[in-house]
Amino acid sequence: MDIQYLLWLQDFRNSIQDAWTPLMEFISSFATTYLILIPVFVYWFWDKRKGLYPLVSYYFCMFFTPLIKLTACIYRPWIRDARILPAGDSISTATGYSFPSGHTTTAGPLSGGMAVTLWEKKRTRALSCLFVLFILLTGFSRNYLGVHTPQDVFVAICLSVLSLILTSRLFAYLDQHPEKEDWLLLGGFLLCWAGILYISCKGYPMDLSEEGKLIVDPKKMMNDGYGDLGKVMGFIIARFVEKKWIHFQPLRRSWKSAVVCLAGLYLMTVLKSFLRPALTASLGSHWGKLLFSVIHAFYYIALVPLVLKLCGRLSFFSKE
Repeated sequence: MDIQYLLWLQDFRNSIQDAWTPLMEFISSFATTYLILIPVFVYWFWDKRKGLYPLVSYYFCMFFTPLIKLTACIYRPWIRDARILPAGDSISTATGYSFPSGHTTTAGPLSGGMAVTLWEKKRTRALSCLFVLFILLTGFSRNYLGVHTPQDVFVAICLSVLSLILTSRLFAYLDQHPEKEDWLLLGGFLLCWAGILYISCKGYPMDLSEEGKLIVDPKKMMNDGYGDLGKVMGFIIARFVEKKWIHFQPLRRSWKSAVVCLAGLYLMTVLKSFLRPALTASLGSHWGKLLFSVIHAFYYIALVPLVLKLCGRLSFFSKE
């Protein structure tokens, strides 16, 4: 049934001569490349807690998703059925195993967290609905492009909802027991290393093609797992550092502080273009990607907040 649905979408895609394909590729790309910048901007500029809510939910998903993917080891649709022909260049960006959809478990907590936050006020509820719509569009785009089954997307949405609920309860618990946060961070850090050990040592399918080559190379599939777990470790380290020593508060809402925050976001996109390749070249694909992910999360959660705190003491941000 799932393959038939993808074939129906494929026929539709062909009937309109791939007219929607660029849009669907853009939605998928935006979800994994730029969507995180929205809650990060909120965290830096507007409201620390409201920015952290989607971010923590996202890091919950980044912990669970690779463990599920690399346990289930479900092949992509075009491997299961040669009739599936992914659209555009989506096959080159569809890394890892198929179940659940990583794009959806990225869009779900980030966009969903923003939707929950914006729903609190009536004047922002329309925007909240747009964020929910984006989650659905991201999931649909993965089916439309032929790189995920409906089951992949459905489970990813369920995992996103679970992460949002866990984050909400975690925040409520820490409001009552703030002294427990250090222990929870330590536990999460150790779990990440346990996850790295698990995905490194477990067995993987070693099916061969008719030509005698591996259909899926487990080492390549593990790479995303190292990256995702590295993001979680980076967040944990950064959260501990920020909470202990930085005590950052969002900048005063002015156009000057907004420009500084936007510059910080742009700088990270520039750094990604050469820092990640440099690290993977020197440390190898797994450890290089893990280290880059740690740096990436640390930059958002602790490094830039430290810089912004120092800038906040300058006359540049004095009241106008």
